[in-house]
This record gives sequence, structure tokens and C-alpha cells, in this order.
Amino acid sequence: MLQHLMIGSEGTLGFMSEITYRTVDEHPNKASALIFFNSVRTTCDAVAILKKTPVSAVELMDRAGLRSVEDKPGMPDFMRELPEDAAALLVETRAADPADLATQVETIKASLAGLTTTRPIEFTTNPEEYAKYWAIRKGLFPAVGAIRLTGTTVIIEDVAFPVEQLADAVHDLHQLFKKWHYNEALIFGHALEGNLHFVFTQAFDTQEEIDRYDGLMEDVANMVVGTYDGSLKAEHGTGRNMAPFVELEWGKDAYQLMWELKELLDPNAILNPGVVLNKNSHVHLENLKPLPAADPLVDKCIECGFCEPTCPSRDLTLTPRQRIVIWREIARLEAEASGPKADPERLAELRKEYQYQGTETCAACGLCSTTCPVGINTGDLTRAIRSQNNEKHTKLAQWLADHYGTLAKASRFTFAAADMTHGLIGTQAMTAITGTARKLSGGRIQQWTPSMPTGAPKIKAPASASNALATTGSSAAPKVVYLPSCASRTMGPARGESDQTSLADKTEALLRKAGFEVIYPAAMDNLCCGMPFQSKGMFDAADSKSAEIEKVLLEITENGTLPVYSDTSPCSLLLKDKLDSRIKLYDTVDFIDEFLLDRLIFTASSEPVALHITCSATRMGQADKLKRIMSACSTQVVIPDQITCCGFAGDKGFSTPELNASALRTLKGAVHECTAGYSTSRTCEIGLSHHSGIDYKSIIYLVDRCTQPIMSKTASTEENNRIQTQKS
Repeated sequence: MLQHLMIGSEGTLGFMSEITYRTVDEHPNKASALIFFNSVRTTCDAVAILKKTPVSAVELMDRAGLRSVEDKPGMPDFMRELPEDAAALLVETRAADPADLATQVETIKASLAGLTTTRPIEFTTNPEEYAKYWAIRKGLFPAVGAIRLTGTTVIIEDVAFPVEQLADAVHDLHQLFKKWHYNEALIFGHALEGNLHFVFTQAFDTQEEIDRYDGLMEDVANMVVGTYDGSLKAEHGTGRNMAPFVELEWGKDAYQLMWELKELLDPNAILNPGVVLNKNSHVHLENLKPLPAADPLVDKCIECGFCEPTCPSRDLTLTPRQRIVIWREIARLEAEASGPKADPERLAELRKEYQYQGTETCAACGLCSTTCPVGINTGDLTRAIRSQNNEKHTKLAQWLADHYGTLAKASRFTFAAADMTHGLIGTQAMTAITGTARKLSGGRIQQWTPSMPTGAPKIKAPASASNALATTGSSAAPKVVYLPSCASRTMGPARGESDQTSLADKTEALLRKAGFEVIYPAAMDNLCCGMPFQSKGMFDAADSKSAEIEKVLLEITENGTLPVYSDTSPCSLLLKDKLDSRIKLYDTVDFIDEFLLDRLIFTASSEPVALHITCSATRMGQADKLKRIMSACSTQVVIPDQITCCGFAGDKGFSTPELNASALRTLKGAVHECTAGYSTSRTCEIGLSHHSGIDYKSIIYLVDRCTQPIMSKTASTEENNRIQTQKS
């Protein structure tokens, strides 16, 4: 009895340090359907029918919810033409084997044969397809946040009704929204259990708005309890927003009994005070949380937290959500700086702390945008802040951009000199000396590790009278313009690696093995995608470098006739966004997947190898391609499940090494059985090697080791013709 009371008390009777779940089977075979109906009543009738069939989930979405996502990519056009009272059910069924699944699908479809649907019912077993359906459902709550007025807050509540009364309940909720002018409100939920969520936006800046909110909540409570004898909370905690209505729901006697139990187990009222039980009947109208305007880049954030598991700094400093929360507080304090609520000390403290907690330790990798339902990239905010902080250095940044060839030569020399010193004094002494120097300099001297690269040899492109500097190869071979990144041109393999071939040389050899004629741009040493400047908020300098590359590539590719191969994924991601659309730029992964898999004989090794999918590769949607390439090279590919962005972030691994260490804290244990690791970014590989205990290098090295050429001269000619005429 006490166990049940404890669980139901939501932490108000005790603190639970350990919970054991009784789980259900996660069957491997699944089928889902998005079923549309012309009216809510028919939709709810379908729920009652489906409850008796072998369904695993039935999710309801009203017309407002469908409207909030109908313009998103991939949504069918007919959704825009649905009637005003339309609704949809997302239905899923699961089974242990395909035959049972097929039988269950037919049973479900037959059960709904007597109801009129907007479109024929079609189930899919394609994981990509039903993942889209669930993305629609999971995106409904944040979708409201995307359309809310800046400064308003998104409110979500969950209630439950008897399933047989679901249609009337949805109707009455819609009427309440109309009464209180919540025109953007939408309803969705776990219809199989009568559980409905409703979401709306709310301003708290005037008493009129607070009174409107109070009126809605009073009416909802009276309708749920009085009309339907339902539950004011279905699956979420009661919280202070519903605490004033607990007595209404349970009655005076039960409510008093709850208080007696609370006082017996928590006489000092220190456990979750005010939650579930609260004698303040207006607590839901106090301490209201606004979402003030902070920056257009992040103002649409509703602080849902979907971004947090992807962030490399999540266990070091702040997550993207927390960065936005604190930046909003800074913006609020700045807005009130000259008024009666001014708090200059708190503002100064937050600004000081945010410099490290928010700005310096943000990798600006953009992974948060891949899980954010409204696509917010908190890295854009970080770069904007860095731009303001570095404003006085813009002239220096432009000078460095204009003299990038000199900078590249200096970098190559520095790596070579450091490697020579390492060879002379040994790893132990080098680590001690550089560590002491970094400590004495207050962190201004960058960190050195044994995984640091050597200086890469200068790429020796053959002299040519034209701007297209071709390597050896027949005229019949298909041509590709190879654009080595500045990292590839300056950073060689680390000391001690078994293969000391530079990435550029290895890449050229692989392309030639596959039958390609390799062409290099002229004046390569001065070329840069702009990433080193972009990451620091030096946007003008970054744009000047990408514009320079664009001009060179348009000329050498004859306005996009030839494909361009880019060997570093962060650079590829940036260039895809910056370059003229006529330029067909392929990242390493895309080029191998599209052009090399069929031009080389792959022999998979049985040695276990690790794969790191960079944040750039993830954002370019290359995960499946990478896995396919790696599987062709090895029968044992290990992808550590807790690693997202590595946190090296260009040069953060040198200047803020604790970010890299935190992001990769679980890597070594996950790859300890692997012989080597592979990735698509040279800088990422430095940190990956250091924290894993194995050597990480470009996947080019693995593909080259596992392949043999197969193409004949005739086939080369055909491939050349195909590539020359291919359009993006």
C-alpha cells in the first residue's frame, strides 16, 4: 500500500532513488498507418473500435494539429484540403514475425470497414515511412511554439476521459478554446486510453491575459470533472498548475486524507512542497514563467529539451536549452536595466559566467538543430555572440583571410616543428613541458597531445598551362576536381601511425584506382572554405574565402560540368550552403557511395573497426551511407551509442580540451576491442585518437586498403560521359 502511495505522490511523500520497471516486448516487426477522417466524431468512434483489435498505439490529432504541420516537407498535399472538423489517427501494430503482423494489419483494416475515411487505409512497414508519421505526432507540441508570438509561453496540459465519451469531450474542449479565444490551440493524445493533451500559447504580461488563462483553466477543470468524471492529469505530474483543482477532482474527504498522509510522512513539508497539494488556490497564477525575446535566432524555442541529448557539452557546462534560458534572462535583465526592477549585479554575474559556460564551451556543431522540432541551431546564437565579442578583430581576420597561403605554410611548419621536438625529447617530456607552458600561460598556449598531426607534405600538382592542373590519366577517364581542405593540406598522420601517407596523397591514389583523372585547383594554399573564420563569428572574412573558392571552382569545373570532391565533412557542409548551385560538390561519403562502390572490388575484413559519424555528416544526412560504406569494408563496425559530436570543434580541442574530453568520456570503453577508428574530419580524428587509445583516420584509408580496381577503359569512358552530363 505504501509503495502505491509513494509512486502516486509524485515525490511529495518521499524521494525515490531506484525504480524497477516491468517492460513489455519490443517486437521487431511494426506497421503504421496515418488514417484521416472527415469528422472528430468518426475519428473517436474509430478509437472505440480499435481498442478491441491488436493495436499497440492509437494517437489522435485534431485539425488544428494537422494544420500546424501540413506545410512541413514531406507532408501530402491533400492535408491542406481537409475539412475543418477533420482529424487523424496514427495507428501502429507490432508482432514477433512478419506473418502475424500481416494478419494483424488485415484485422485492423477490417474493423474500420464500416467507417468512412478521407483516404484508403494504407499501412507501411518501411521504418523510414512510419518514422515520418511519428515525427508528425511528436512535433505537434513544438509546432505550436514555432507559430507563437515572441514573448508568449507554450502551455501543455493532459486530461483523460472515458473512451466512449471522447468525441463529446474533444468537442467541448474546442468550444472552450473558442470561448476564451485560444485560436491556435490544438489537441492530440493517446486516444486508446482516453488521454488527451491540449496545447496553446499564453502571454503573462497583462492582468487581462492572466485572467483569460485563469478562466480557461477553471472551465477545463469543471468540464473534465463535472461533465465527464474524468481525470485532470493523465500521465504527467499534477504540478502547481493543477494543484488548486485536486480537491474538486477527488472530493473533500479524499483531499483531507491526502493532507493527513502528507503530514505523517513529511511533517516538515520539505518534499516537493506545493506540488499536488497546495492550500493556495491561486498558485497556478503566481510565479508565471515568461519567455522574453532574446534573439530572433532562438526566440521560437519553447525549452522542450529535445536538443539536450545531442549536445557535446551537456555534461560539462550547458545544453542548448540551458544556453537559451540563460540568454533570455540576460536579455530580460538588460531590458530592465534602467527601470525599477534593475539588477546590475546579477546581470554582470550572468554575463561573466556565460562567457565560459555558454560561449567558449559551445561546439557550435548544430546537432541541436537536427532534433529541435523547429530547427533552431543554438550554434548560430553562439557565433553571433562571438561576432560581437570579436568585433575589434575583424581587420585582423580579413588580413589573415587575404594572406591565407602564408598562414597555411606557417601551420604546416608549426606541426612539423612540434613533431620534430616530440621525436627528439620523447612523449613524456613533451607532454610535461607543453602542459606546464599551458598552465603558466593561463590556457593561452594550446594543448598538445601525442595524437597531434605531423606537418603534411605540400601537394605536388603537375604544372599545366591551363587552370586545370591534371594528374596522370588518359583523356577517356572521368574527371573530378579534388578540393583538399586546409586541414588536409597542413596536417599529416600522427607520429607512430602505421600509414604515414598524407590524406591528399591517399585520396588521389584511391580516385585514380577507381579510374578517375584528378584535377587540382590552382593556388590551393590560399583556398579555404571559411570555416575557421565562420566559427569565431568573423562572417565577412568567412564569406570572402567561400566567394574565392566559388570563383575558382566555377572556372575549373567549366561552370559546374565537372564534379568536385571535398575531403572534410565540416568544410563540405559549409560549402554546400555557400556555393553557386551549379557547382556539384560531393563530400567524401557522398562521392564514395555514388561513384566508387560500383567501380571498386570491396573485400570486407573481419577486424572490428570503430566509426565516428561527425556532426557535419549527421546534418548532411550521411549516416546510412557511412554505415553502408563501412559495412563493405568490415564485418564488425562499432558505432558508440553515447557519442554525438566529438567536441573538438575545429580548434576547441586545442584551446578548450575539456570540451573534447567530456564529449568523448565514454569512447575508450566502447571501442576497446577495435583495431582502428575512422571518420571524415581530420581535426575530429585528433581528439578521437587521443581519448580512445586507437588511431582514427579518414575512411579513405580503409576504403583504399579494402578495394581493388575493376573498371576497364570502355567503362571509364561511359562513366566519364555520365558524370559530365549529370545534374545536381
